[in-house]
Amino acid sequence: MDDHIPRVLSIAGSDPSGGAGIQLDLKVFERLGVYGLSAITAVTAQNTLGVQKINRVPPRIIAAQIDAVARDIGMDACKIGMLYHETAVDVVADRIHRREIPNVVLDPVIAAKDGTRLLSAKGVRRMIRRLIPRALVITPNVPEAEILSRMRIRGIALVEEAAKIIHGFGCGYVLIKGGHLPGEPVDVLYDGREFTRLPGVRTEGTPVHGTGCAFSAALAARIALGDSVPDAAAFAKDFVAELIKSAVKLGKGSLLIR
Repeated sequence: MDDHIPRVLSIAGSDPSGGAGIQLDLKVFERLGVYGLSAITAVTAQNTLGVQKINRVPPRIIAAQIDAVARDIGMDACKIGMLYHETAVDVVADRIHRREIPNVVLDPVIAAKDGTRLLSAKGVRRMIRRLIPRALVITPNVPEAEILSRMRIRGIALVEEAAKIIHGFGCGYVLIKGGHLPGEPVDVLYDGREFTRLPGVRTEGTPVHGTGCAFSAALAARIALGDSVPDAAAFAKDFVAELIKSAVKLGKGSLLIR
């Protein structure tokens, strides 16, 4: 029996289509050879067409899920996705601190692809104050980086300026994903001193559901396996690019990662 397998906790919402959230994170963890744990923050009714309904999980149940696996199994890294409500931000920040959960990768999920708001303005403020300072890495896309930095981003130079602002909230690294900008998708990683640009090739066609979830899950998994943050980021970008190429059309909207 192998009791040394790296363990990664996903704190996120449930997606019944299996294309994002907890369900996708666990698929990624399994594929990358780490043991996946989960704490569900919200139950959604969504599919490839968008989000229809969301029911938040009570904060005490979120806390109890994290406590249960932290006390018994422990974890080598943690990926945080959709929190949905400001009380979830508070309880997750508290548990990250209380349980001394290491290597936190925060995907600041603020809105869905279809525009559904997934975290209130109050929740964003609490994330900046309480959760980002506990993160090793935060992985916003450009629209999320605009909300966090309160600036308009219209090119790589402005991505770097936004990364500086977000890094000032107290995290170890900022990785801004550049897929929303024109041209080839270039991600920018900032460690407080230097910028690293991660180039990519855009895949045209139907949008793919859950790419942000897959990226942050892969990043957390590789950190748990011992990669440095820059190496894990480069791996995660290539990994998601391959997932996009093999995505399948099972519904009437976005493609799904297999």
